[in-house]
Amino acid sequence: MRKVTTLVFGMSIAIVLASCGNNDEQKKAAAAAAAGPQAYPVFTVNAQTTELNSDYPATIEGIQNIDIRPKVDGFIQKILVDEGAVVKKGQLLFTIMAPQYEQEVRTARAAISSAEADVNAAQLQVNKTRPLVEKDIISKYDLDAAQLTLQSRKAALAQAKAALANAQVNLGYTSITSPVDGVVGSLPFRTGSLVSSSSTEPLTTVSNTSKVYAYFSLNEKQLLDFSKTYKGSTLAQQMKNIPAVSLVLADGTVYAQNGKIESINGQINTATGSASLRATFPNPVSLLKNGASASVRVPQKVENAILVPQKSTIDLQGKKFVYVLGDSSKIISTEIQIMDLAKDKFYVVTKGLKAGDKIVLEGFQSLKDGAKIKPEEQSADSVYADIKK
Repeated sequence: MRKVTTLVFGMSIAIVLASCGNNDEQKKAAAAAAAGPQAYPVFTVNAQTTELNSDYPATIEGIQNIDIRPKVDGFIQKILVDEGAVVKKGQLLFTIMAPQYEQEVRTARAAISSAEADVNAAQLQVNKTRPLVEKDIISKYDLDAAQLTLQSRKAALAQAKAALANAQVNLGYTSITSPVDGVVGSLPFRTGSLVSSSSTEPLTTVSNTSKVYAYFSLNEKQLLDFSKTYKGSTLAQQMKNIPAVSLVLADGTVYAQNGKIESINGQINTATGSASLRATFPNPVSLLKNGASASVRVPQKVENAILVPQKSTIDLQGKKFVYVLGDSSKIISTEIQIMDLAKDKFYVVTKGLKAGDKIVLEGFQSLKDGAKIKPEEQSADSVYADIKK
């Protein structure tokens, strides 16, 4: 009997508690209904002209990068420049100690003197023989022999002069000058080092960086998009329509002077699946160094672009959605499609929205499709104020 009484008492308490709970929920629902729909900020999207930027990793090279190599064998006698030095065309960079070439010059000059003496002697013999032949004192054969000897001596003289010229050229190679205006690279050798014309490593590299080339690559899809973006029936015409490009340096700053894309490799590298492009930038103060890394920023102008803040979108199963304000202040979950490129913190919508649509700006995590809200209009100018011009 006592067990039955306890059970009845417990059930009574449960009924009372459930009744209280239901009353609390009913009160909350009634309070929410009395308060009306919750307020959310909304704004009107509009179409505008904007510029999108694509950044591509690039390598900087001077317009001329010339390896300085010895043409003769010998020891480095003097190094007359330092790494990073700015040099002019014809400026002396190195001298090589190679006494054998000085000896060759002296030997060639002595050979010329001997050959000249032989020519003079042969000429005297011709001069002596000719009148005797004319007087029939000796035969013409003697004159022919004398003339042939003179011709041979002149040939020997010419050969000696050629040997001197060759020796002087080789001697000139012991003084190495800069072939262009530029900046000296690293100096792997030191005074006294033995160098050879067959050495694989150059003495240094002189880079002409008055202008620089920025080399970057596009994959096959990017190259197709690139060719479709800019008008022109030929590659040359398309390049003329490409706007000026900028250069983002390694520290994130943008280089002060714009450049121009001047070359597009028409063949795709089968190993990398990409094509190489070259942009040229002026470098009057030598800020850009040979071998440096940077990014080429290519602008793309988009007309009538629909921009929405990234914070106004929802990611769901790989798709993007926004809440569009419909009739009777009810929201509609709407799928949108966007471009791969973004404009700062905004997406460029290609499908799903049109100018004049109103969307919920933010704070919609608890909203459900079809819910009724109290829209609070936000100025489109204030929403788009963060876009960088």
